[in-house]
Amino acid sequence: MIFRARQFEFVFPRPAVVMGIINVTPDSFSDGGRYLEPAAAVAHALDLAEQGAEILDVGGDSSRPGAAPVSEAEELARVIPVIKQLTAQTRLPVSVDTTKPAVARAALAAGAVIINDVAAGRRDDALWRLVAQFHAGYICMHAQGEPPTMQTAPLYEDVVREVGAFFWDRLAQTGAAGLAAEQIVFDPGIGFGKTVEHNLQLLAGLPAFAGLNRPLLLGVSRKSFIGRLLGVPVDQRLPASLACATLAVAAGVQIIRTHDVAATVQAVRMTEAVMALKE
Repeated sequence: MIFRARQFEFVFPRPAVVMGIINVTPDSFSDGGRYLEPAAAVAHALDLAEQGAEILDVGGDSSRPGAAPVSEAEELARVIPVIKQLTAQTRLPVSVDTTKPAVARAALAAGAVIINDVAAGRRDDALWRLVAQFHAGYICMHAQGEPPTMQTAPLYEDVVREVGAFFWDRLAQTGAAGLAAEQIVFDPGIGFGKTVEHNLQLLAGLPAFAGLNRPLLLGVSRKSFIGRLLGVPVDQRLPASLACATLAVAAGVQIIRTHDVAATVQAVRMTEAVMALKE
C-alpha cells in the first residue's frame, strides 16, 4: 500500500508515521496561542522534527468542537509564512489542516504537499480537484456536523459501519474528481461529532477499515473525550493518548497525529518491536 503526496512516497507496511501538530491559532483546545507567531511555530515544528515527526501538520483555523471559523484572509496570514519557512528549512513533508480551497492552493504553492481536510469535501468538490491538480496527498476525515454544533447531540445506529460507509463513498467521489486512491488517507475523526462511547467504539473497531486498502490516520492526542472518560485536564492526558496510539498501531493504523511527538514515537516503536515477535 502506497501513500503519495507530490514528491513524497510512503510505502506500507513500514513503521508507523508520527505526524506532529503545529497549531498556529489563538484558540486550539490544547496549545492555543503558544505558537501563533511564525517564528515560534517554525521553531516548534523543527523541534518536533528532531523528536521524530515524519510529517508536520500546520493549522491556522481551530476545528475543535464549538470553534468559530476564521476568515480566509486570517487563515492565510497565519499559515503561509510558517509553511514557506518550514519548506525552506526541512525536507519533511508539510501538511496544512484546512477546509478552504484558497488556503489549500496558497499552501500547496508555498510548498505543502498534503491537505488535511476535516470537512472531507462536504461543501463541494473544489478542494478535491485542487488536490488532484497538485498531485498532493489528501487526508479525508469523518465528522458529523460542523464544529460549532457537532457535539450537541451526535447520533449513530452503528458508528463503525457508518464511518466505513462514509469512507467508501468518499473514495468513489474523490476518484471522480481526479484523485488517485494512492493520494488518500482516511481519518475516523475521533471527537468530531461523536460521544465518548462512539469514540471508544471506533477505537475498538479500527480493524474494520482495513478493507479500504488505504492508510488510516488516528488523532487522539489530548482530546476531550479522554477528559470526560477519565476526569483529567488537558495537560494530564498524555498517558491515555499514548494508550490509544499503541492500541491503534496494534490494530493496523499507519499514521498517528500528535502534539507529543517524542513520547508517541517511543511508545509506537516499542509496540512495533513486540508485534514483530508475534508475526
